[in-house]
Amino acid sequence: MAGEQLQVLNALDVAKTQWYHFTAIIIAGMGFFTDAYDLFCISLVTKLLGRIYYHVDGAGKPGTLPPNVSAAVNGVALCGTLAGQLFFGWLGDKLGRKKVYGLTLMLMVVCSVASGLSFGNTPKSVMVTLCFFRFWLGFGIGGDYPLSATIMSEYANKKTRGAFIAAVFAMQGFGILSGGLFAIILSSAFNATFKAPPYAVDALRSTVPQADYVWRIILMVGALPAALTYYWRMKMPETARYTALVAKNAKQAASDMSKVLQMDIEAEPQKIEQMVKKKSGFGLFTMEFAKRHGFHLLGTTTTWFLLDIAYYSQNLFQKDIFSAIGWIPSAKSMNAIEEVYRIARAQTLIALCSTVPGYWFTVALIDKMGRFAIQLTGFFFMTVFMFALAIPYDHWTHRDNRIGFVIMYSLTFFFANFGPNATTFVVPAEIFPARLRSTCHGISAAAGKLGAIVGAFGFLYLAQNQDKSKADAGYPAGIGVKNSLIVLGVINALGFLLTFLVPESKGKSLEEMSGENEDGEHQAEAEHSSPTTVV
Repeated sequence: MAGEQLQVLNALDVAKTQWYHFTAIIIAGMGFFTDAYDLFCISLVTKLLGRIYYHVDGAGKPGTLPPNVSAAVNGVALCGTLAGQLFFGWLGDKLGRKKVYGLTLMLMVVCSVASGLSFGNTPKSVMVTLCFFRFWLGFGIGGDYPLSATIMSEYANKKTRGAFIAAVFAMQGFGILSGGLFAIILSSAFNATFKAPPYAVDALRSTVPQADYVWRIILMVGALPAALTYYWRMKMPETARYTALVAKNAKQAASDMSKVLQMDIEAEPQKIEQMVKKKSGFGLFTMEFAKRHGFHLLGTTTTWFLLDIAYYSQNLFQKDIFSAIGWIPSAKSMNAIEEVYRIARAQTLIALCSTVPGYWFTVALIDKMGRFAIQLTGFFFMTVFMFALAIPYDHWTHRDNRIGFVIMYSLTFFFANFGPNATTFVVPAEIFPARLRSTCHGISAAAGKLGAIVGAFGFLYLAQNQDKSKADAGYPAGIGVKNSLIVLGVINALGFLLTFLVPESKGKSLEEMSGENEDGEHQAEAEHSSPTTVV
């Protein structure tokens, strides 16, 4: 048996690309569409929340969220995501992918709606309620990472597996894009219906009472795409790899995949019995795991951690970069809803020009170039463009050079997505054993979210002006945008080096990558060489 593969798993590995592959991409991908919409739409409305709830009469500038509140509103969903990735990653290996999959989606739907219904008599109570629901929204989103990646990798054939997993992740690009487009349409409609003067003309009337509906509607709409795919998620059968290799039910695996692949598949229960007898079945916290996969897990966690520091800090202070280069006028020259429109327009342009194309370049080339080459290339060019932005930063802030700055900034995003942002998601779903796959993906993703928290919280402070009088209200002096970009360049260079810990999985079966076909062989050898017999 050792070295042989179950017929049902081989059938999946060599299957031609079929309709069920695309169905799986859409069902798993809509979860990611929602994840991205929900995680990134908050940055569209934070300035509006400041104007509505933290207005100071007679102030020269519109109200802004205090530093601690801003950090909480922006970062609490990331904390929830980290917890969800660890918990649901572990649960996906214990109970099965499918059982947990619907639960994460329902959590996302309920908490998206609840975030928009955040209530309270004081600004503080509204923010506390919003943060509470954003945390649990993040918890649901966190579960989607390991489960979607694992389900897609276990359904895919080995020839195009990378493209299929990357396509699920690429739906994030459409989620970010849709969030921006919806905010543009909604803010335009509200601005046309409820006319308001700029803040500089009339501070109080610049924020119309109806502006409170804008941020609530933007947050609540995130529930729609997730709710629409709930039925289809519940109809998906459990993956054959979980059923056969973890639950040890060959008959059920063969039956499920016969329907999916529309072909007869032999159950082979005797092979499963041999596997049960011979498998070493090492756990996560064992020397055997450390020996076989320790460096792999170190590679997937550290590269994702470093990538997300850079990726999320860019996303969260890009509206400040746009202000610095003049894409978004000064806050006092606009009314509250117009500011939402300008921020959304800038973010949508970046998504359209660099984020979305980057994802789909990965989908097109990942099974040709391989994961390793794409990740190295991405980190290399992210490092180059970060330093190219940072070192002559004063040059880029001059009015004549703004377009050049935006092009360079867009290229950084392009190579994040045609690079480590996609590959760090794909690889952990391919290189670990089936019984630990979801857990290890969850651990890798959680390391990424820890990086996102460092990026989101840390760079809110770091990117502040070095002169305290020019820093945002309530913030201490930082190291400035220029030095922040240099730090990010160094982080990307470290990511480049740590990529060498991650193995290439292009064109190999999941069992070949994880060593599951050989497990029986090792165990059998150990039994033959051992003089003692265990009764």
